[in-house]
Amino acid sequence: MNRRQKVILAEFIAVVVITAIAVVAMVNFKDYVNRSEALRAMEHLGQIVIHYRQQHGIVPPKSYVDSIKANLKGYARLGELQYRAQWINLESTPDEILAYTEGNYHSFLVGRGYVVLRLDGRVQWMDKRQFETLLASQQSKTEIEMLRNQIH
Repeated sequence: MNRRQKVILAEFIAVVVITAIAVVAMVNFKDYVNRSEALRAMEHLGQIVIHYRQQHGIVPPKSYVDSIKANLKGYARLGELQYRAQWINLESTPDEILAYTEGNYHSFLVGRGYVVLRLDGRVQWMDKRQFETLLASQQSKTEIEMLRNQIH
């Protein structure tokens, strides 16, 4: 292999490596943006729920949330929203999970987890294990049965 061929090969390898790094970075960035948009949509929902609670003294019913969720900023990134209003009562703590949605990202930076709206309006990203443990501690047997029947 002569000198010119070595230079061309080295440049080709450099372009391939840089391209691969750029593709991985873009996938991670896309998932990060999608997660950020989902968090923003859930925060918007939290503001609406808090406003409704201040006016009516209770959390809005699922039908109300279903009617407004398409108008939430970033709604398309939320995915399948699970709203737990029927399981909220006067004994529920502010830490209770009111709504959640799964985010299944395939990037190194974001990963798999849930966007969670608490009863007090806080929104956070939780990894899968942490979320499942918390939700299991807050669910009744009836709720688990109903969710299981929805899936089948």
